[in-house]
Amino acid sequence: MPRSRQPSRPAKAPRGQGAQSGGQLRIIGGRWRGRKLAFASVEGLRPTGDRLRETLFNWLQFHLPGARCLDLFAGSGALGLEALSRGAGAVDFVELNPGAAKTLGSQLQVLQADNGRVHQCAADAFLQRAADSPPYDLVFVDPPFAADLWQQTLTQLAEGAMLAEGALVYVESPRDTRVPVPPGWQLEKEKHAGQVCMRLFSV
Repeated sequence: MPRSRQPSRPAKAPRGQGAQSGGQLRIIGGRWRGRKLAFASVEGLRPTGDRLRETLFNWLQFHLPGARCLDLFAGSGALGLEALSRGAGAVDFVELNPGAAKTLGSQLQVLQADNGRVHQCAADAFLQRAADSPPYDLVFVDPPFAADLWQQTLTQLAEGAMLAEGALVYVESPRDTRVPVPPGWQLEKEKHAGQVCMRLFSV
């Protein structure tokens, strides 16, 4: 998904990822199961597809109820919305693109999800000022693939003392991309789907 002054990832995900098209995504579980939501018409925006989300939220099913979550590089909001639908206590959505952020805010209003909040800013700027906020139990890190922001973002998360004890961090990246993680983080789950690698770390 594009961000101002940042490279965008490919407009279409490779075959086999269950990528959404036509500016619409579907919530696949929880109280909003089956609900279809529009997302902004932004070049390169790539919601995490159904199959990947199903796998991810199977991993997370026992961790979500009441969890405080952060959806960085939110884009369509697919991950954070799915988390709210399945019982997360609160989700902060961080999205730099104004159009995508505005559409996501509108969707939260339609869903009457007052425990979801959109922050229209860059992820690094949000993390700099979020250090004094309550810690997060779960963080989704799915940046634009071409921008190579994984190490910077994970380092900020680790050094900012914004992760709760035992927090989980989900990282989505190209299959062959090496993603360095901070010392002490443990890889809990990993799966490849097409050209995408899904990883879940515990802190």
